Amino acid sequence: MKELGHWINGKYVPGTSGRTADVYNPATGEVQAKVALASKAELDEAIAAAAKAQPGWAATNPQRRARVLMEFVRLINRDMDKLATALSSEHGKTLPDARGDIQRGVDVVEFSIGAPHLLKGEYMDSAGTGIDLYSMRQPLGVVAGITPFNFPAMIPLWKIAPALACGNAMILKPSERDPSVPLMLAELLTEAGLPPGVLQVVNGDKDAVDGILDNPTIQAIGFVGSTPIAEYIYSRGCANGKRVQCFGGAKNHMIIMPDADLDQAADALVGAGFGAAGERCMAISVAIPVGEETADRLVEKLVPRIEKLKVGPYTAGNDIDYGPVVTKAAQERIFGLIDSGVKQGAELVVDGRGFNLQGYENGFYVGPTLFDRVTPDMEIYKQEIFGPVLSTVRSETYEEALKLTMDNEYGNGTAIFTRDGDTARDFASRVNVGMVGVNVPIPVPLGYFTFGGWKKSGFGDLNQHGPDAFRFYTRTKTVTARWPSGIKEGAVLNFPTT
Repeated sequence: MKELGHWINGKYVPGTSGRTADVYNPATGEVQAKVALASKAELDEAIAAAAKAQPGWAATNPQRRARVLMEFVRLINRDMDKLATALSSEHGKTLPDARGDIQRGVDVVEFSIGAPHLLKGEYMDSAGTGIDLYSMRQPLGVVAGITPFNFPAMIPLWKIAPALACGNAMILKPSERDPSVPLMLAELLTEAGLPPGVLQVVNGDKDAVDGILDNPTIQAIGFVGSTPIAEYIYSRGCANGKRVQCFGGAKNHMIIMPDADLDQAADALVGAGFGAAGERCMAISVAIPVGEETADRLVEKLVPRIEKLKVGPYTAGNDIDYGPVVTKAAQERIFGLIDSGVKQGAELVVDGRGFNLQGYENGFYVGPTLFDRVTPDMEIYKQEIFGPVLSTVRSETYEEALKLTMDNEYGNGTAIFTRDGDTARDFASRVNVGMVGVNVPIPVPLGYFTFGGWKKSGFGDLNQHGPDAFRFYTRTKTVTARWPSGIKEGAVLNFPTT
């Protein structure tokens, strides 16, 4: 059986803690690898090596750092099929979806290649008599990324690329559920010319997370995962004086107005609700049709689309729409929430609990599920299901639909489908959610804008990728310079005003 260790000082190293975790093939339910779980001593050793490598990397000019990222992009594209296969085998998502996972990460690497421009400071000569003012952006030192299972390529790349482009060294702690791709990316970065020690990939569990939070060398932490863990990391990291950005859970709503193109809306809901088996923080899990007629027509269009979805292993290639969920525990939790929806009175229109695939009976599959007449007091509405379950909450008016969205504790993404520009503009202006789609079901910004949610979906002042990433991974130093002019003024004790 394959054993996975860590990537330290530019090479694979085995774990020495004696603790491991199982890595499953979700399609079959079989254990396909063991991944080492780092001890605090192993983590501290990796951090010390990163601290030693970081000054030399920071002294490398931004253009040369960017060239390493340029070569990294070429190597990722060279190995795209290999990376996608490894990703699918551990996560369960389809190969086309795995390639999308990787590509959306590459987009941020490509943006980070612009580091020579993005790191420029400001300058003003003669700000005062004989005085020049200028600012510069400098790296923080050693930073850390703690990334989730659902995007094992994209989120690590969102953390790695801007952090390294800014001159930092990074400790990456990926999910232990699908660790192979982050290790492969580290190998490709080394091949691209990254000096040993600048990126360390340390696999682990809560012990490794706590070690990152408490180690004084770590200056900043970026996290993506569930809201309870985001709150924990944010509070403990900040208490330890670190710069922290944490992105948590979501319950993304999509409003469907009576004037919307319902075929377009139904297609969007199926794609956004069931893609990657619903294991996306930007998945649409709640549809809010406005008006009974709109709701009836929408559900009528959704049912045949959902019933035609093909679920299966990634090895089926383009013949499937989505694969299994990541673990048996995730599968059982989703089934339990579907059960609760039935018990609490929601109308189960399409039931995914009985899905069975011949030859893959032990896989972690959940069939596509559709609920209608869901109410906000039900558990399937209140909880982030993180599975292929779409809930329809009927609304009488636009204002009621907007209030539902705004009253929800999460604020990651939302969308509205309408042909009316005034309604769309009002929605985008008023809704208290970080990312908004207008006739776009999954409003994930491109790499040169920033990604981040509001309310319990995001903790910290700065978002991921885009200009915010370069602000997060640097600190600004401002210099006030004056050169002697031969004028003797004597000591001045009052506070300077010019």
